[in-house]
Amino acid sequence: MLKEKLYGFMVLLIFCICSLFARPGQAADKFKVLVVMSYEETFAWTGDIKAGTDSVLESDCEIKYFYMDTKTNLADGPEKAKKAYMLYQAFQPDGVIAADDNAQSMFVLPYLKDKVRTPVIFCGVNSEPERYGYPASNVSGVLERYHIAETIAFGQQLVPSVKTIGYITKDSSTGRADMEQIRKEKDHYTAKSAAFNLPKTLKEALAMTKVMKTQCDALFMETMEGITDENGRPLTDKEIMPIVAKAFGKPTFTTTLSYLKHGLLCALIQTGQEQGETAAKLLLKAMQGTPVSEIPITRNHKGKPIINVTVMNALGIRPRPGVLHIAELVTTEK
Repeated sequence: MLKEKLYGFMVLLIFCICSLFARPGQAADKFKVLVVMSYEETFAWTGDIKAGTDSVLESDCEIKYFYMDTKTNLADGPEKAKKAYMLYQAFQPDGVIAADDNAQSMFVLPYLKDKVRTPVIFCGVNSEPERYGYPASNVSGVLERYHIAETIAFGQQLVPSVKTIGYITKDSSTGRADMEQIRKEKDHYTAKSAAFNLPKTLKEALAMTKVMKTQCDALFMETMEGITDENGRPLTDKEIMPIVAKAFGKPTFTTTLSYLKHGLLCALIQTGQEQGETAAKLLLKAMQGTPVSEIPITRNHKGKPIINVTVMNALGIRPRPGVLHIAELVTTEK
């Protein structure tokens, strides 16, 4: 009888020890995470953020993704945000990731910031965090800052004749934040900034590009996704960027890999993967018990030089061999 009691006690002790050391992400104890994306599921940047998020959380969390589709349908953004909140209420996640600026203004601010105890980590935010009242009691995250100065300096290694540069991106909250970053930094760039353009239509973009061709040695281009054609149809970056680049006819710089593959010349890229991965790591800390107030806002840091050799050859650029050795080489996608 004593042996049976001792055996039972030992079994109970082992079970308790195992429970203490079990990971919270196991089996039924998996964390539940809601990820609200500002843009479409098919948008390359969105896919990159998802890849980074999944790389950290997929094995230990149940993840639901919601896409607000505001690149192609900004007007319905608030209604989509309302549906995202309904999903939040039904899913009752342990943590939330909100990607890019529209998810902050339309979803986090009206529904979650300082209103719930759920930790919220943002990523891909181009605006200054103060615009949204961040950090907040339950909100921290990752700012997206383009490596513009570094890209210009890299482009000048490729094309030393570049002395002046113009800028173009879609007129949107993200585009305006991009231009604000440029205006703050431009005095430190190695090329003189000559023009800042925020078109809403392809017609406007081409008219602006025609003028910049006479003013600038190079054109810096960020996302044009959602700019409309003459029939009001929203266009993709893959459709727009080659047209604008061809109209400019000179070196084009960017900071995003997918844009390079659409026909731009070179970049020191920042990645959505880094945004998603960093946000996921911060959220994991919060869900495991670190107060959000102890998780400082951070930003992206990684950069990688890349050259589109299809464009380089078409423009007749013959760089020094050392420049090619430090860069990854890609070609234009068909």
